[in-house]
Amino acid sequence: MTSLPPRTHLDTHEVFNQPAPLEDVNLYDGDPLLRRAVCEAGGADHQTGLSALGAQAGSAEAIALGVEANRNPPQLKVFDRFGQRLDEVAFHPAYHRLMRMGLEAGVSSRAWTHPQGGHVTHAALLFLMSQAESGVTCPMSMTYAAVPTLRRAGSTLGHPWLERIMAGVYDPAIAPIEAKRGVTLGMAITEKQGGSDVRAGTTRAARQADGSYALVGHKWFCSAPMSDGFLSLAQTENGLSCFLVPRWLPNRTRNGIAIQRLKDKLGDRANASSEIEYRNAQAFLIGEEGRGVSTIVAMISHTRLDCAVASASLMRQSLSLAIHHADGRSAFGRKLIDQPLMRAVLADLALEVEAAIALAFRTAQSIDGTIAGDTRETTLSRLLTPVAKFWVCKRCPTVVAEAMEVHGGAGYVEESLLPRLFRASPLNAIWEGSGNVIALDILRAFSREPALADALRKELRDLARLGPTATEGLLQLETGLAAADNQRRARRLAEILAVLLASATLQRWGREASAKAFLETRLEGHTLFGAAVDRVPDALVDEARIGF
Repeated sequence: MTSLPPRTHLDTHEVFNQPAPLEDVNLYDGDPLLRRAVCEAGGADHQTGLSALGAQAGSAEAIALGVEANRNPPQLKVFDRFGQRLDEVAFHPAYHRLMRMGLEAGVSSRAWTHPQGGHVTHAALLFLMSQAESGVTCPMSMTYAAVPTLRRAGSTLGHPWLERIMAGVYDPAIAPIEAKRGVTLGMAITEKQGGSDVRAGTTRAARQADGSYALVGHKWFCSAPMSDGFLSLAQTENGLSCFLVPRWLPNRTRNGIAIQRLKDKLGDRANASSEIEYRNAQAFLIGEEGRGVSTIVAMISHTRLDCAVASASLMRQSLSLAIHHADGRSAFGRKLIDQPLMRAVLADLALEVEAAIALAFRTAQSIDGTIAGDTRETTLSRLLTPVAKFWVCKRCPTVVAEAMEVHGGAGYVEESLLPRLFRASPLNAIWEGSGNVIALDILRAFSREPALADALRKELRDLARLGPTATEGLLQLETGLAAADNQRRARRLAEILAVLLASATLQRWGREASAKAFLETRLEGHTLFGAAVDRVPDALVDEARIGF
């Protein structure tokens, strides 16, 4: 139960009926939804480290750091006082402390240094860190996701970067990587005229006598421009190719990367996003010329996992705040949490969050299976990643908005944290492929992976036990995939797949009541939280409490 703060007596009134802040709570030990997902998905051996970060991320100190990092956004420093170009980004100390917290806990490294259940553990670490401040997890995610692509760079080029990623150290020094203990990686792919159509990029790469390339062009979105290096795409004589672009040249001078401006964004304010120009920037080819998309796709697949995980984390944090508020505030003679309609809304929110966590962590589990050589998990991963990215990211703003409404007017002020969460909530649906791009990618997976249909049938084989809605959903999916106009139906097919896969995961994890409720309400179109009151188990509210 929530402990209420002492009453405060002021000259004009007495402050009471206000819940205590939700802080100094272990976000791992106290979260039954997250602990279950980690253990069921194969990360049980990593709970000590997760508990340690859970305590840090849920502390009053970490919450205050997140507030300060957002109140004091990064500042672009183009020139020094002598007129020399710097192209640097300055951050508040709170940002650096949060970066150190996450990187030293292993957000970027643990998946690769502890491969048994490593990606499930990475997902849990990211999930926890996002609740301290989601913006700082952007460079952590890209650094984690860059590893498969860097491994294709060869030992001479890739090893120094991989070694420093695996070190799990935050080193904010603005210096060549040879002088640093740890590094972060960013991405610079999108261009003005192309957007998601990366093949429309016009940045040019000219091969130099020493085997490197000189890049000339503009990138409309360069994520985390303070990173030590960037994975980028540029056109060679043989087509679009993938490059590593370091911030510093081998002679310890700055590379030709000019930051044009920082983006003035809706949310994610603690993190910097930018526009940059490559002015004959030295770059190093990764993979083959003309194979840029296939080379960088491994990175994008992992960042798409992180989009789903981070959105599930925002949803979880919003739910935790809503339950905590309802448990500590009374209206009309009863606690909010005991009011029948409020309880119905909270139970439905808890169902949505539980399903989002299940789908995200089932996706991470499939990546662990891929690395272990399981061919079925490899096939499923190709489907689970875009499905989880599509569904969880789409549902996030709706969940955060409803949680804000639970608080009433108090949820609309910055001190509640919910406005910050709400501003962040649409981001992951846009980043790494917006809804239409992801929905079409799901169709592409079926057309390019002959084994996918069979692997999916096996994944969903027990679903029919949940009742006729499951059978109808499976039929709709099969019919829709076979339709001549399936591209037009792609979003609906993505939705059906997400509900079926999340329900099947919950069912396999022994959460049959949740699986049945989620399947029936979502496939039957009950989109208003609290509307399907007879379908959603009331007990979910208590099962989703964050414990102290």
